[in-house]
Amino acid sequence: MNRQTDCSLSSCTLRSHDGMPMACDCCGQGGPLLLFIHGWTCRRNYWQPQLTFFGEQHRVAAPDLPGHGNSNAGDRQCWSVTTFGQDIAAAGKALAEERLILIGHSMGGAVALEAARLLGEMVAAVVLVDTFVIDYGGLSGETMQAIAAPFEADFTSGMAALVEQTATAATPAVLKERLVREMSAADPAWALPVWRDLLAWDPRPAFEELRVPIHAVNGALIPDSARERCAPFVRETVIPGAGHFLQMEDPPGFNRVLAGVLAQFR
Repeated sequence: MNRQTDCSLSSCTLRSHDGMPMACDCCGQGGPLLLFIHGWTCRRNYWQPQLTFFGEQHRVAAPDLPGHGNSNAGDRQCWSVTTFGQDIAAAGKALAEERLILIGHSMGGAVALEAARLLGEMVAAVVLVDTFVIDYGGLSGETMQAIAAPFEADFTSGMAALVEQTATAATPAVLKERLVREMSAADPAWALPVWRDLLAWDPRPAFEELRVPIHAVNGALIPDSARERCAPFVRETVIPGAGHFLQMEDPPGFNRVLAGVLAQFR
């Protein structure tokens, strides 16, 4: 990847589909716009190494979804993957004059797929970063209840268990501590409804509707059932041994892989 400019992040305020302010970091120039979407209870600065790196050749942006990071929850009553998709679609229309690539980590990948359905021909491609570490679309009601119950009983303990379960030997202890601290600070009043909606989310309508390249960059934890479910619609690149937060575990290594994926869309 050739270096072109020195990317210094700047902050701006976008508006969600229903007018709520969303904090956003952006920089760079050149198309297509790379729009990075964080995961559940995460925040935009989890993408900071990617914004700095890819902002040297592209316009890049990463917003905080409502309720996350520096974007407040306001008086929103409906918390869902679909609603977040509407928020990202609004952000994409505000940021991009022409085409953009949606890059979503974990829940952010589900949000990216829903946003892509709304943005239509504006979307050049979708990149899913370890989105299907849970087999969305393949969970029984009993399984969904079993996954949700620990968070409803004790949100902080549930989050600590989630971070540990999605870590590997490649996940630094200091990163796990940070993730538990920051993700468990989310307000369960909106975080739990989003979690339940995400567990029930079905990717098939988006997969069947979209006519753009969809590429997954996965770590070591994707279940075979999810891989088989996605295979007809998604190309995959695996980073061996990586945990769920692969873009934070080894930013230079992840950036090299993502650069190779993005090069396929030119």
